[in-house]
Amino acid sequence: MHKKFIGLFACAFLLLLLAACGEKSQQDVTDALDAKIEDMKGYKAEAEMKLNTGKDAQVYDVEIWHSKPTYYRVNLKNTKKDQSQMILRNDEGVFVLTPALNKSFRFQSDWPQNSSQAYLYESLVQDIVQDEGAEFKSNDKHYIFKTKTNYQNSTMLPKQEITLNKKDLTPVSVKIMDTDNKVLIEVDFSKVQFDSKFDKGAFDTKRNMTGAKIDVPTMATEKSDEFGVLYPEILPKGVKLAEEKKVEGENGERVVLKYEGKKSFTLVQEKAKVAETAVSTATLTAGEPFDLGFTVGALTDKTLSWSYDGIDFMIGSENLTPEEMSKVANSVQTQLGK
Repeated sequence: MHKKFIGLFACAFLLLLLAACGEKSQQDVTDALDAKIEDMKGYKAEAEMKLNTGKDAQVYDVEIWHSKPTYYRVNLKNTKKDQSQMILRNDEGVFVLTPALNKSFRFQSDWPQNSSQAYLYESLVQDIVQDEGAEFKSNDKHYIFKTKTNYQNSTMLPKQEITLNKKDLTPVSVKIMDTDNKVLIEVDFSKVQFDSKFDKGAFDTKRNMTGAKIDVPTMATEKSDEFGVLYPEILPKGVKLAEEKKVEGENGERVVLKYEGKKSFTLVQEKAKVAETAVSTATLTAGEPFDLGFTVGALTDKTLSWSYDGIDFMIGSENLTPEEMSKVANSVQTQLGK
């Protein structure tokens, strides 16, 4: 009886040992992800991105194409507002297309290598591989990593949880959190296809602009320049609105809000003008593409500009950091959801 008990115990221990040997370690998974990125030729993916930064969540459909080494096409569409933007990277540079305004902007930029991107697989893998303090766990179907982010506004969004399928290491979801662990951005992938085929013009700027305008018609040009002035809900400590005035700009009436305090800034807004040319030409833009979540803007040392829902915005400041400008911009955007 005693020998039988010892035999059963030994068998049970062996089964546990074999099971443990079958479970991959964090380093095993990290190495496999690194190898996956090295071997793959590109991919196509579809996802839903939800922004929880305002009163009501904003939901976007995201379509991602990537062909190694440097071709990218990211189409972001808010179906409720007919708001669409596309980020392209090809041999000519980095472009942000806004089909509703028949406008495209070209940047001299190394995007997307300069920061984290929640919808780009290789960016997520890079964040996992480079974070030596990343947390790791697994369940029956998934590997789950908690890592630091490398966003341009990483002090606002310092952490993320990345869930991957065990079977093929495809991304399942990404949750990006603030300093209080509140999830502000969620990305849920519905489809990922590695080593996808792309035709010759898949990343061509003019071709993509034409196709995007079919999906999201160009906004009608209206005679009135009037619009509802929007005010930021979040301001740096001690900063107050000191002056509001209307001036005549090149494209019509412009509203200028001046905020004073230790972190002073100016917020300019005016009705966006639709480019009237039949064929959109790209405007060379200073700075870097800046992902605000709800749209892609342009960031320089002292300004942050963006277009949304038919209005052009610009924040100018000698004192605000990019993170602080982003926070102000997001608090302006919440007004549009009300």
